[in-house]
Amino acid sequence: AMYNTKVYLKREDLCHTGAHKVNNTIGQILLAKRLGKKRIIAETGAGQHGVATATVCALMGMECIVYMGEIDIKRQAPNVARMKMLGAEVRPALSGSKTLKDATNEAIRDWINNPVDTYYIIGSVVGPHPYPDMVARFQSVISKEIKSQLLEKEGRENPDYVIACVGGGSNAAGAYYHFLDEEDVNIIAVEAAGLGVHSGESAATSALGKVGVIHGSKTLLMQTNDGQITEPYSISAGLDYPGVGPIHAHLFASKRAQFISITDVQAMDWGLKLSKL
Repeated sequence: AMYNTKVYLKREDLCHTGAHKVNNTIGQILLAKRLGKKRIIAETGAGQHGVATATVCALMGMECIVYMGEIDIKRQAPNVARMKMLGAEVRPALSGSKTLKDATNEAIRDWINNPVDTYYIIGSVVGPHPYPDMVARFQSVISKEIKSQLLEKEGRENPDYVIACVGGGSNAAGAYYHFLDEEDVNIIAVEAAGLGVHSGESAATSALGKVGVIHGSKTLLMQTNDGQITEPYSISAGLDYPGVGPIHAHLFASKRAQFISITDVQAMDWGLKLSKL
């Protein structure tokens, strides 16, 4: 009633392990098993992908090592405890900003050193091909469900708008996937502005980034004039990534999606308001 429209929340937090991440880890663990891998590694920021990976490794009886930034280990302690409870080893990333980017660096380093027996379950639509495409396909169940659920509720498959937050962007990629060719559906990507887009403490890649290469993919990237990656910031442990997945860089460049940025304070304020509706 406040906006004279109907707003539906896609509750991926109700999935097993508490987030959308398990959509992807189930698919990838089956692939790892088929490839005959014995050891699974993963990176995690908020810890949700780490928990989802630890869960499927426990299911399949496989060794699990999760790389996580030292700062994220402290601020996401409950998820660290869950990973350990599921039998995973959590290794801290001690370099750089000690957050998601650095955890990804450590995981890729491990993967390069152990190519024979190790499979790397990347948690977002980032990294080298085929990961961005593969993760988006596994997460596309989100938009598939949106279509069927909306048909049931409203008698139509397509919403007017699909809105999702973007860090690396796997949840967003999944939410947009089956609507990309539907011209009547507006796609809105919301990035973490941190303390403000131009505050120096932000993760608003579309506003601050330019084309570069990170973790094996060419995409939009926050970087200095000489190509050094700048440190991202967000109150959200999962959104402080200095780039976006290449699918989102394409959506931005082609203007298929509209990108906006929200500060920590705005996100907290409206999250609280939403809870009270």
